[in-house]
Parts: sequence; structure tokens; C-alpha cells
Amino acid sequence: MSLQPPPPPSITPRQMNLLRVVTAMAWADGGLATEEVETMLDRFSGIFAVDAPQQQMLRQELQDYMMQNIPLEELTPKLQTPEEKEIVLRLGYEVIRSSARTPDEDRVNEEEAAAYQKLIALLGLPEATVQKIEAELSGSESSGNLIDDLTHKLEEFLR
Repeated sequence: MSLQPPPPPSITPRQMNLLRVVTAMAWADGGLATEEVETMLDRFSGIFAVDAPQQQMLRQELQDYMMQNIPLEELTPKLQTPEEKEIVLRLGYEVIRSSARTPDEDRVNEEEAAAYQKLIALLGLPEATVQKIEAELSGSESSGNLIDDLTHKLEEFLR
């Protein structure tokens, strides 16, 4: 009996590229934490779906697809615009900061930090852009607007 990969989610190739890169960031430490999966499912299903029933169906499709661990080196060349790269950096940064494996561990562990630095190098974004994104996300987190800010930016990008 052969193991069949799940069918691709009902999203566009452009959306799929974003999903795959952010998922690869979540896999950086060798596993997917519940918080990481929930963060990604919330963001992507809320933006890619048009209504609640479609959102629920898409959540299941995306969850099945996230179990695939594809290396960043295979994924980042598919990102073609600076906007796609910035969105991926934003979401990747949010995902790796969404959980710690143990209460004593930093929110971003060594593996995740290394994967994030690799992502920055692969994306080739200017250092000023990277610093601006990190500063925005750090500032948004303390004010509780991080999720709203990221969702709004991703919705604008996909229009």
C-alpha cells in the first residue's frame, strides 16, 4: 500500500507559494507546534476563503497540506515580487515567534532563529526592509494589533 500525498488545497499557485514558505519556517525546529499550526490556519483560511463554510473546509485542506516539510531552498525561488517576499518574511517571523517547545525555552529557539536567518538570505531583501518589518511586528505585538496588521497586509497583497 503506497502513501498518497494529500490533494493540493483549493487556493491559487501564488497563495500556495506563500503557504509553503511559511510552513517551512514552522518546521524549522523539526516539528509543528499547535500554536504555529493555529496561527497559519487562522491567517490563511481567513484570507483565502470568502465565507465561514469555505473557511472551515479550507482549514482542513491546509492542515493536511502543512504536514509536508519542504526545504526553503526549493520554495523561495518561486516568490517573484518584493511584496511576496515581504509577506513571507512577516508571516514566517510571526509563526516562529508564536510558541516555545517548553516553558523555559525562548519563543524563538536556535533552529528557528537559524531558519529565519536563512530565509532572510534566500529572500535577498534589503537590510532596512528586514529591520522595518521586525520593528513593526515587535511593536504590533505589544499593542495587540499584530494579527490584524498582518491579516490586513496579506489581504491587500492578494487583491
